[in-house]
Amino acid sequence: MIVATLFVAIVCNYLDRQLLSVLKPEILQHFGIGNLEYAWIVNVFLVCYAVMYPVSGLLVDRFGPRRVMLGGIVTWSLACVGGGLCGPGQVVLFTVFRGILGLAEPTVFASQFIAVTLWFARRERATANSLCQNGGAIGAVLAPVTIAALMGWLDAWQHVFFIAGVTGLAIAAVWAFVYRTPAPDVLTRTMDESTGTDSAPPFPIRRLLRTRTLWGGVLIRLVSDPVWYFCCFWLPGFLRRMGEREGLSNAQTLSMIQWIGGLPFLVGAIGAVLASVWSDGLIRRGTPSLRARKTVLAFMVALAPTCALVPMVDGSTLPFGWRVGLVVAAFCLIAVLCNSWLHTIPVTLIEQVPVRNGAFVSGCSCGAGALGTIVFNQFVGTIPESAWTSLFFAMATFHALAALVLWKMVRPETVKDDDSPT
Repeated sequence: MIVATLFVAIVCNYLDRQLLSVLKPEILQHFGIGNLEYAWIVNVFLVCYAVMYPVSGLLVDRFGPRRVMLGGIVTWSLACVGGGLCGPGQVVLFTVFRGILGLAEPTVFASQFIAVTLWFARRERATANSLCQNGGAIGAVLAPVTIAALMGWLDAWQHVFFIAGVTGLAIAAVWAFVYRTPAPDVLTRTMDESTGTDSAPPFPIRRLLRTRTLWGGVLIRLVSDPVWYFCCFWLPGFLRRMGEREGLSNAQTLSMIQWIGGLPFLVGAIGAVLASVWSDGLIRRGTPSLRARKTVLAFMVALAPTCALVPMVDGSTLPFGWRVGLVVAAFCLIAVLCNSWLHTIPVTLIEQVPVRNGAFVSGCSCGAGALGTIVFNQFVGTIPESAWTSLFFAMATFHALAALVLWKMVRPETVKDDDSPT
């Protein structure tokens, strides 16, 4: 029940953040703004999201996953309702509500990691963690279909925001009912195992900040995350723009998004699971865990050049249906690459440090990913779509750089007698 509730909460988390991208044309028209202002709205969300990641880890360590996640879900749900209440002249207020959404959403991920760690033994923990994280992929798949369907039914983007907020409040109530702190006998089975780092003493924060693994994780997410966030924030609008250039009506472009906009996220989820199975299989055959993770992620980088093909296909003379199909297929491969890295990097980092430092290390790396996306997203908002060829070529190199950092910097961290990590 805990895993199921976490899964649904993360689905809701992704649906709420995708409201802005799927409903971008309606929101821009409502407020009378353009792509540059849209980029600023997205960046306010990302700044708050980035800052709150490590803070969320510290809050969960202090107050526990039940209270922190409950407060986070209630807050982001009310932020959705508030955004829907903003009038045409209140774009600043709307941006503030998106910032509050960004502050609240990281709480679910920090809470998820600690809840899974407390309730599941090591031999079960990776599976439970993967089931929870797949809520993000399913949420990204459902978002275009659900939001487009609601938009067609309600015919007002504000009402979609209201429904999202009420749904989140219902999930918060379920979480408050379902989650309990594990009993001592459960903790005996899950936290006192002799294998791994479950019972290892945590690093002091000042020492943890001196480890190469932490800063390697920061650099990896800083470089690679912008590609995934581009898919989340710009892909629906990119597909709608393709339809508009072809002369399709607004209803037709929404219908196109409804049926094909979620495919990259679904394929990405499946690909990430297969990549995890691959790395686990290498470990079962005797490969050291760190080498197995690095090997799989390095092979996944072979998909990165697909990014460079997108503008070539979009600008070709192929029939419209072929162009859309090939662009979606390219983004499917990009999503497999991104999700494989997003799912495996946190596990890889946590395996190199004491588990009680895992939330903070993951929070720092995820926050760095959001910060990297802010810079990249602002760049995207300042250039016309006709000049996006260089953008896609740049994204084709990001994961290769991340792979280099992974191989050079991420390593097991231990504590000597003088308390200095080595």
